[in-house]
Amino acid sequence: MKGQHMKRNITLTLIAAALATAAMSFGTRDKYQETQGFTYRKMVNNAFKPGEKLNFRVHYGIINAGLITMSVDEKTTKIGNRNAYSMKVDGETLKSFDWAYKVRDKFQSWVDDQSLAPLRYAKTVREDKYFDEDLAIYMHDKKKMRNSDGELTIPVYTQDIASALYYARNIDFKNAKTNQVFPIDIYLDNKIYNLNFTYLGKETIKSDIGKVRCIKLRPKLVVDRVFKNSNDMTVWISDDDNKIPIRVQTAIQVGSIKVDITGYQNLKNDFTALVK
Repeated sequence: MKGQHMKRNITLTLIAAALATAAMSFGTRDKYQETQGFTYRKMVNNAFKPGEKLNFRVHYGIINAGLITMSVDEKTTKIGNRNAYSMKVDGETLKSFDWAYKVRDKFQSWVDDQSLAPLRYAKTVREDKYFDEDLAIYMHDKKKMRNSDGELTIPVYTQDIASALYYARNIDFKNAKTNQVFPIDIYLDNKIYNLNFTYLGKETIKSDIGKVRCIKLRPKLVVDRVFKNSNDMTVWISDDDNKIPIRVQTAIQVGSIKVDITGYQNLKNDFTALVK
């Protein structure tokens, strides 16, 4: 049972780590209205645009085990009186690896285009015989969110797996100092995790798409049956205005996992971090 539980969380954790990755409604339109005394923050999106798509390969040790896709729908969605980006993160094992452990995971977040705060979240996890789903709606003005289990108190502007990946890309690291810590609150499986990631500096790495100048980050992990140490993961994102994930590398309880970018489409800015 222990090993089975660990496997179920691997793809989930990989997608979340790339941070550093069906529409529904529980109520009426007024759930999304700003209440008196609360105004959504203004956060300019300089990193991505509708229609962007990123592709990644997952390596389990020396084995090519799976694929991850990050995408933003070409059109925004109207949620109440807010316009929202529809962001998707999908993970699946390769057919050649399905015999060992089959994964088909989908995460989606609808994110306000002015504040980059998530408004809705949906998760569908299919891993071998295991199935789990989650549907949630955020009420940032009340510091609450509602899911199929009821209501949950949250810090304002809490992120989820999908929205966190895009939110983090809009953080300005130009004046960041080595070992500077950036906090982030993450909703996952009916819990709120007060996490952070640490700026480690810059590094140029070789990838499947060529040499890329990168910003190097270290997310704080939740130590459980997957991770032995909260500092076991490193993330490289492009050192340009796009800040796309280039590589994620981590040790786990059994072996190691690496996620590498293999392709990109419709970036918002010139890919100046790619070394020709």
